[in-house]
Amino acid sequence: MSPISPSTRSVPKDLTSRYQAIRFETEARAAPLTAEDQQVQSMPDCSPAKWHRAHTTWFFETFLLSGLPGYTPFDPAYAYLFNSYYEAVGPRHPRPARGMLTRPGAEEIGRYRAYVDMAMADLTERGLTAEQADLLELGLNHEQQHQELLLTDIKHAFSLNPLRPAYGAAPEIAEALPARAGWAELPPGIYEAGAGAEGFAFDNERPRHRHYLHTARVATRPVTNGEYLEFMVAGGYARAEFWLSDGWAKTQSEGWRSPLYWTDCDGGWSVFGLDGEKPLDPAKPVQHVSFYEAAAYAAWRGRRLPTEFEWEAFAALAGASRTGVGRVWEWTASAYLPYPGFRTAPGAVGEYNGKFMSGQMVLRGGSWATPAGHSRATYRNFFPPAARWQATGIRLAEDM
Repeated sequence: MSPISPSTRSVPKDLTSRYQAIRFETEARAAPLTAEDQQVQSMPDCSPAKWHRAHTTWFFETFLLSGLPGYTPFDPAYAYLFNSYYEAVGPRHPRPARGMLTRPGAEEIGRYRAYVDMAMADLTERGLTAEQADLLELGLNHEQQHQELLLTDIKHAFSLNPLRPAYGAAPEIAEALPARAGWAELPPGIYEAGAGAEGFAFDNERPRHRHYLHTARVATRPVTNGEYLEFMVAGGYARAEFWLSDGWAKTQSEGWRSPLYWTDCDGGWSVFGLDGEKPLDPAKPVQHVSFYEAAAYAAWRGRRLPTEFEWEAFAALAGASRTGVGRVWEWTASAYLPYPGFRTAPGAVGEYNGKFMSGQMVLRGGSWATPAGHSRATYRNFFPPAARWQATGIRLAEDM
């Protein structure tokens, strides 16, 4: 984020319109859900849909509105109910128990959102400091992250319902991938990685810096369902030689034998998605695999996962010819660590990314659930290596 400046400036019109559009998109994604749907929390890593709606509103209220002359919080209790992990802000309701918050209800959360939106409109009309404008931009990108989580979390919840309900009619990934994967060669040399100084980027994408890469090549499309099924048929889940030690222990303890949401039906596979239960399409990218599964599949193929720096160099060199980017998040071989020179922002927002730089792996690219305009080549997503409920897939690389 930009350095704090005491000067006041008006918010660019596109930022004001983006605020309205992004807030509307959250409500549009929640619209197909009943109040009961919005209440459910299917596991500790997921959150109820109404909690996502409330938390993103809490962000604007907490970091932009609270403390302003004349502003009265919608409900003081929400500071506790809808804080996620900001220790500097104060205590919070335990994450695994968010589904116990039957009140406030979904309609009341809608009134909360409208209340804060009106206050934000007044604030932007008066003009913002540079610091406030940066916080507004951060809040919008934060809300887009939760728009993605809203869909992936409700998908997980619906998958546990014996009725296997559909969220909507539109398929998650409409296009099939090319039948054959090509390769993009990365010549050896020094490459730049990370976001530049201009434009918005999360703090974990900066500073831009240099890396030396050895000769390698990266697949021009993600791995498909059909290719991953070959790994399964070959006994990949039962062959310890392909697995990292922690991954082998996890797959044994959890009984993994296929990606999440796959069901073996009389010898044929079906896949549960937001559009309900459908036969497996072998031409679409495999998704809902953990880092451990991705690494095991790559080892079985005699290849590996790209590092995040190889992935970013591939994205820059391949340009429009890179196939399949943005359909599934792609695991990389890189641990989620700070870039050289990384510094957390001062204050509570400094907890946004830096505090999670341990025990996570980097993903790149974006997915079908990522809001339009939210992803970029330098974006660093991250999850624990065992996570499977996100739309996570595989792209292969190999040394040359």
